[in-house]
Amino acid sequence: MEERLENIQLFINGEFMDATTNETFENKNPFSNEVMNHIAKGDAADINKAVLAAKEAFTNGPWGQMKVKERMKYIERIADLIEEESETIARLESLDSGLPISQTRKMAARGAENFLFYSRMVQARLHGDAYQVDNEFMNYTVYQPLGVVGLITPWNAPFMLLTWKVAPALATGNTVVLKPAELSPLSANILANVIQKAELPKGVFNVVHGFGETAGEALVKHPIVKAISFTGETTTGKRIIKNSADSLKKTSMELGGKSPLIVFDDANFQQALDATVWGIFSFNGERCTANSRVFVHQAIKEPFVEALKERVQNIIVGDPKENDTELGPLIDTGHFRKVTGYIELAKEEGCDVFQGIVPKEYQAGNFVPPTLLLNAKNNMRVCQEEIFGPVMAVMEFKTEEEVVRMANDVEYGLAGYVWTNDIKRAHRVAQAIDSGMIWVNSQNVRDLRIPFGGMKASGIGREGGHFAMFEFYTEPKAIHVAIGDHPIPKFGIK
Repeated sequence: MEERLENIQLFINGEFMDATTNETFENKNPFSNEVMNHIAKGDAADINKAVLAAKEAFTNGPWGQMKVKERMKYIERIADLIEEESETIARLESLDSGLPISQTRKMAARGAENFLFYSRMVQARLHGDAYQVDNEFMNYTVYQPLGVVGLITPWNAPFMLLTWKVAPALATGNTVVLKPAELSPLSANILANVIQKAELPKGVFNVVHGFGETAGEALVKHPIVKAISFTGETTTGKRIIKNSADSLKKTSMELGGKSPLIVFDDANFQQALDATVWGIFSFNGERCTANSRVFVHQAIKEPFVEALKERVQNIIVGDPKENDTELGPLIDTGHFRKVTGYIELAKEEGCDVFQGIVPKEYQAGNFVPPTLLLNAKNNMRVCQEEIFGPVMAVMEFKTEEEVVRMANDVEYGLAGYVWTNDIKRAHRVAQAIDSGMIWVNSQNVRDLRIPFGGMKASGIGREGGHFAMFEFYTEPKAIHVAIGDHPIPKFGIK
């Protein structure tokens, strides 16, 4: 029998409450597709209530005027509470998303680190510049919080990714209205409980569950909201930018990807193999930076493909609650149909499809076996469109110029991976690929100080480090002070 969880309410002005309409929606377990609980279905009225609470907390509450050290005590308290609740967070995240618990444990730890990182960053780096002009002027800058910011977060790795937005938003002094993905609502509720325990002032952090076309759109269009940070699918990102235009909101868009991984014939074969397999089959393949297009030099293609086949057959597909599971179920039946539809399309387009095994006892879940699309061509739809599942297209190349051209021949530009022991070639190719992030002889290893984001259809803006603080969650203000007598033009004097 499926584990039953408590129903989830909205969190507005420091209190848990039902939606204005009292409507709810079902939350299903991806492993069994049985209903775990019901979630309050917020709409425009609830968004307005949350935005007004956040505005009051910023304008008249203590948060907007609080000293940095006092604010950081709250931020660090949140981190401590996340660490204390880390095993519960990992279990619920796995239950909600289908991600293997061995991976959600790391995500819970990252959630705590996101808050600690921005506590350190704000105290050390959130300062402006000063410029003296002779003995006449002192010009300096300060960085001020925006006010109410709206955060719209995705369903893949939800706890880690929502803390990545919430932490810098709160640490820089803003108040927050969060609209989490409706497919993975448990994580936002966990954070709301943590923030309530941390005793943040009422209205500083608010959560409105609901659907993108109602709650999400109301948040984006609300005139009081100063900025929208969104992570998700590219088509939705375009719609958010359009809906933000009337109120001239700042927007940060972290969108889709179809990232290339290039293996030259002089690469460390074993390490490149490890990184290739991990980079697409971790997170159940539901990650924007996944190396979903793999280009292998013709000299090593045959042994590399054989090694990939062996690894794919050995990947442990199973119950995400089990510690040894490596690949769990996809988030819901709709996404399952999308991914399996692309696999059928790959067959129609001429790919040889090679798959691992899903044990028969797991047929009730949204399981897609680890899948290789062999003999793929870069112009196929399965090589151009984001599948967002455990599906990797493998292609052959002969020359550096050819592979750079193929890597860039796609609408996305989020991540890229280059494997070669020729350091000059590594730098050339890394700089030639149209992606916001490139890893050389490495899997996707994140450094919170470094900007995260993409080019082309993969987004606008960057998250992480001082890029979040200075470029998005704060507004720079230039102040010019005369410190001496200086000539001023005289108009209207006879």
